[in-house]
Amino acid sequence: MSNATPSRPTSRDVARRAGVSQATVSLVLRERWRGRVSPARAAAVREAVRELGYRPNLAARTLRLGRGRTALVVVPALTNEFFARMHAGAVRVAAEHDVGVVLYSPPTGIGRAADPFASAGATLDGVLASSMAAEALAALSGDGMPLVMLDSEPGDGAAATVNPDIATGMRLVVRHLLDLGHRRFAHIAADVPSWTFGVRARVLADELATVPGARLVTTERAPIDVTGGLLAAERALADAHRPTALVCDDDLQAAGACKAARRLGIRIPDDLSVTGFDDLAVATAVEPELTTVSLPAEELGAAGMRALLAALAGERGGTTVLPVTLTPRGSTAPPPPAGGRTNAPAP
Repeated sequence: MSNATPSRPTSRDVARRAGVSQATVSLVLRERWRGRVSPARAAAVREAVRELGYRPNLAARTLRLGRGRTALVVVPALTNEFFARMHAGAVRVAAEHDVGVVLYSPPTGIGRAADPFASAGATLDGVLASSMAAEALAALSGDGMPLVMLDSEPGDGAAATVNPDIATGMRLVVRHLLDLGHRRFAHIAADVPSWTFGVRARVLADELATVPGARLVTTERAPIDVTGGLLAAERALADAHRPTALVCDDDLQAAGACKAARRLGIRIPDDLSVTGFDDLAVATAVEPELTTVSLPAEELGAAGMRALLAALAGERGGTTVLPVTLTPRGSTAPPPPAGGRTNAPAP
């Protein structure tokens, strides 16, 4: 049995499959076929391109036509501030190197992403994707295009991976709360099955296991939005052994948790400490302001684009980890003395 990697389809393969000449293939792919090629033959070429998964040789086209390179940036959600900042960093570096950027958000979120350009026969040079699994991008990168992953499982089949130091971020949160004296924790966890949230849950559990008397009272899963955080916090705070600290996977969830506490007459930080993650704009829009982990979102995008450019040059970058910091603010304080919590709803 041969272990050789299948060769990449060529324009000659497309021509054979469609029963036309290579010149005809070129005319169809460059949208210059009208008046020169029949509609039936043009359709046959497009069908052959789809069946073979063909992409033109971009390096050769760039030399012939002078076209700059193009990178596809894939994010799970276009409305998320973290991904907007990440995209800004990627675009800044791309512009410095005359690389065009196409932004794409799969309708499945972190699920398997279909190739948005398959039917058009469009061309790309590489893919930069955040917070997804490499196998979810098989349709985009399966033909050998360089793939760089951000905030994703290291060594997941990508040419390079660039991650914020998520483990250290969660460790800083837990140690901050433990040092304040908290021992009863609840985790408002993102209901997204991705590497980054798995790391947060694992580190939280591991850190609590090192301190006698510290325990995780409950884990409540929630969407990454204010309403999800509010409902999850209400469930966590209904526990008979109510936690004194809520550790949230995201600042939006933490904002919802603060809203739930106010509705229940629980004072922050006097009765309850709340922490977030990401340091989004909402972290300083709530009162008290959120203690949170500051992630270098823009630098993440910039470093990812630099890694993709290196991959296009034939280099393999391994894994880069970017430092994170804890930003303590008014939402955390020592826990109340036993029996000293305010439980009555606010008037």
